[in-house]
Amino acid sequence: MNHAIEAQLNKETSKKVQYLMIVTVLVGAFIWSLSAIQFNAVDDGGWKIAVSIIQGILKPDMDLLWNFSQQGVFYLLFETICIAFLGTVFGAILSIPVAFLMAPSIVPKPVYVITRFIVIVIRTIPALVYGLMFVRVTGPGPFAGVMTMSLTSIGMVSKLYVDVIEDLDTGILESMTAMGCNTFEKIRFGILPQLIANFTSVTIYRFDMNLRDATILGLVGAGGIGSPLIFAMNSYRWNQVGAILIGLIVLILIVEVISNKLRAKLVKG
Repeated sequence: MNHAIEAQLNKETSKKVQYLMIVTVLVGAFIWSLSAIQFNAVDDGGWKIAVSIIQGILKPDMDLLWNFSQQGVFYLLFETICIAFLGTVFGAILSIPVAFLMAPSIVPKPVYVITRFIVIVIRTIPALVYGLMFVRVTGPGPFAGVMTMSLTSIGMVSKLYVDVIEDLDTGILESMTAMGCNTFEKIRFGILPQLIANFTSVTIYRFDMNLRDATILGLVGAGGIGSPLIFAMNSYRWNQVGAILIGLIVLILIVEVISNKLRAKLVKG
């Protein structure tokens, strides 16, 4: 009995030591990170710009906000949505075969190891770098943004697709085999019904992310509302910056609400 109590006390002591070490490492990392931040780097000019940005949001350029021409906020937001949507669709379609090649339960080990390595390389490179490369190849414009969104979507979407594929209920396929179903019937009635809802949910989630990334890609000339935003900021037209930011905020909130409802409906069936 005493040995059991002693062992329990030693176990609790060991856990406390581990927790203390983890907390010490985290606190040390936090303090070390603070040493890289220069709190005195913000001068009076920086505060003035911050105030100007806030004033621009509070007093936006209403002519730009309600302008329905190709230079207006509505058209630029529509272009951004199109870039994100097409990039998501193309990326999701390309991710399907990639995901099956990454599934260890379907393909041989060398195949999924090589495919996973390629996907990891794709995910390592930031979207802005891809945007700069495609702008150099295809020229500035929405097409470069769509290509960038498609490529960056593969990295995340294919990985999430693999998780869905690995969670397939193989018992259904075994039952269909016992019933004499052919391969097409097993795919049509056994595999696809299990995949479609989760695949669609992942795709909607990626579209939500791509919409934000498409805004950033505009900063490098890949189409969308990012380019007018950076031009307005560089020329200190804060009223226009405020109008563009208001449009972005409203758009992202609407897409967020719709995507959450769709994903919840798909997951719950």
